[in-house]
Amino acid sequence: MKHTAILLAGSRPGRDDFAAQFGTDLKALIPIRGEPMVRRPARALLESRTVGDIQILSESPDRLASIIPNNLRVSHAASDGTIAETILRLCDDPATVWPLLVTTADHALLTPAMVDEFCDRAGDSEIAIGVVERSTLLQRFPNAARTWIKFRGGAYTGANLFHLRSPKVRPAIELWRAVEQDRKKAMRVVSLLGPLILLLVALRMISLDAVMRKLGARLGLNARAVPLSDPLAGVDVDKPSDHRLVEAILAGEA
Repeated sequence: MKHTAILLAGSRPGRDDFAAQFGTDLKALIPIRGEPMVRRPARALLESRTVGDIQILSESPDRLASIIPNNLRVSHAASDGTIAETILRLCDDPATVWPLLVTTADHALLTPAMVDEFCDRAGDSEIAIGVVERSTLLQRFPNAARTWIKFRGGAYTGANLFHLRSPKVRPAIELWRAVEQDRKKAMRVVSLLGPLILLLVALRMISLDAVMRKLGARLGLNARAVPLSDPLAGVDVDKPSDHRLVEAILAGEA
């Protein structure tokens, strides 16, 4: 069973100062080693054995279509105002082919092996979230600045990989829509499990797996986190320091 890949290539509303530093108004078009950033994850998805068709969603689909090599498996369409609204539309569209693999245009280091490991390990879960454990990343990049959420047994950062098995995940996406504008959205989601769970997370007395099970039970879904073995899965391009790091990695200098 192959996933339909959803490659989110939109920009935040308003001026993107990060993109403007590179002479563009679209983050997906920021150059990485001489090519628009969005091409790199698109190429990884095309080369993955677990991915079928690929939909690239952005507010400027025509512009992105002009720089992505033609392939019958790739289509372009307009995104909605936010990530959650875009995924909710897919949930409600009878033409959507499930399961979905959702990733982002700023995942410039994405590889087919990362995609395949994640999809294989997502298994029969209804929703799965890719993560990288801190020690895995810091062993390779001791100075990498990422956002870490600490649990018993480890601290994790997101890998911008999401498995959605069917339209049954709609309640989870509704929950995400309620918090996605919050900079501390992950902890906002955890807080919905009650003050005791929030306290246990704060004290690092509960594991990430246990939190995912409890969150899944609340939503009526089988939810899991998928730790990935490649530390590069936890590196995206969201600011100038990320761009410098990714360029150095690709040049063999990091």
